[in-house]
Amino acid sequence: MAYTDFIAAIDLGSSHMVGMVGTKGPAGTLSIIAYEVENSDTCIRRGCVYNIKDAAGKIVRLIRKLENKLGGSRIGKVYIGVGGQSLRSINHAVSRVLGSGTVTEEVLKELDQECRQYRPDMLDVLDIAAPAYYLDNQPEAHPVGLGCSRIEARYKLLVGRPSLRHAVTTNMSEQIKLDVAGAIVAPLALADLILTEQEKQKGCALIDFGAGVTSVTMYKDGSLAGLYVIPLGSHLITRDLMSLGMPEKEAERVKRTYGNAIWEKDNEQQMVTVDLADGQHSSEIKLSDINMVVEARSREIIENIYARLQDTGVAKEPGYSIVIAGNGAALKNMREALSERFNMDVRYASVRKDLIADGEMIANNPEYTTAAALLLKGTENCALYIAPEPERPKVAEPKIEPKVEPVIVEIEEKQEEPRVEKQVAASATTAKNRNSGAKKEEEKKKGKSWGIFDLFDKAVDRAAGKVDDMLNEE
Repeated sequence: MAYTDFIAAIDLGSSHMVGMVGTKGPAGTLSIIAYEVENSDTCIRRGCVYNIKDAAGKIVRLIRKLENKLGGSRIGKVYIGVGGQSLRSINHAVSRVLGSGTVTEEVLKELDQECRQYRPDMLDVLDIAAPAYYLDNQPEAHPVGLGCSRIEARYKLLVGRPSLRHAVTTNMSEQIKLDVAGAIVAPLALADLILTEQEKQKGCALIDFGAGVTSVTMYKDGSLAGLYVIPLGSHLITRDLMSLGMPEKEAERVKRTYGNAIWEKDNEQQMVTVDLADGQHSSEIKLSDINMVVEARSREIIENIYARLQDTGVAKEPGYSIVIAGNGAALKNMREALSERFNMDVRYASVRKDLIADGEMIANNPEYTTAAALLLKGTENCALYIAPEPERPKVAEPKIEPKVEPVIVEIEEKQEEPRVEKQVAASATTAKNRNSGAKKEEEKKKGKSWGIFDLFDKAVDRAAGKVDDMLNEE
């Protein structure tokens, strides 16, 4: 089955990049059609592309793999998720003095236009979150139609280094020879896929534990309270375990199998067999030594998250909750360690069921969740449109007589020759008969005209013979 209307997105993660294609229903619900994965640790670090050529080659492979699952359809453009350690939110406020006026839609549009014209120094504005409105310094969620002397719109601008957008749009587009439909701020898209409106209103933080970075997206009173990207990820735990003499793949396996965010004394004497870096020998390491390394780095990441919550002013908010996502969240006792430090309710992330029509199990896999979130943010049809060839005016074609093959001509000639000969022979016979009849007629005529003289000659000859006989007798 060929698809003519779909959305395609690429999630550029530090450990892997995911390509995904999906369609949206009339209600905006997502149906996942296809997805593919490529390793990205050779071209992306801490969420930023540092080797554009290598990343472009992997994206091209992703596109080809996805197209093989689309029944002949081709991808004409893609959305790309933006993240990285330079991504963060900054505050920006725009106000209007209305006197004794009333807030109208036109006033809100003017505030929004003024905000979008703002250009912070040395930063690129990637997105603007929905503002919080204050009428005479009092918060108001729905200000239209209300009277006030002064209105203020407080915005959260999502900013990053100017090279961040350029790396995933202009440079990437030139390398992969494909249009970039848009750059989407990945942490915001992920929050919209996972957090409910009630959680945003009550107060909630989404923590995405990635391989290279940890993203913290906070909401309060239904609006974005802050977004931070901490340049610490679960890959640092893997590197710390490598200091115990094991190769990277073995350290990753040990982290996933035995790693614990809370050190447990009961495991102090337990031994774990690991392969050494030379690839030929193995050794036994105390599980307590492994967990000491894992816990130390986990605590460092958790303390950095708590500091961001304090900066935003939500660390002591009653009823505030935490939602954790990403592969790093699967570390044993990570939820318990966060709950203990923050004194908050902590739950694992799950996608909102009202947003996924088909492919919920795929979207709930931490490896693919961000890619699914990017698809939900996409609005343009990413299918390659091939314009039909213009119809040419029909011209009356000259009538061409069918060619007669030589063999057919010979046969036709052979078939026709006897008829001609018969006609000629018949004509000749008829003429001959006519000539013969004419001769007979002539002979008949001659017989009638000359037969008397012949009889006279014969009578004369007989009389002469008798006279001669008489003379001889004398």
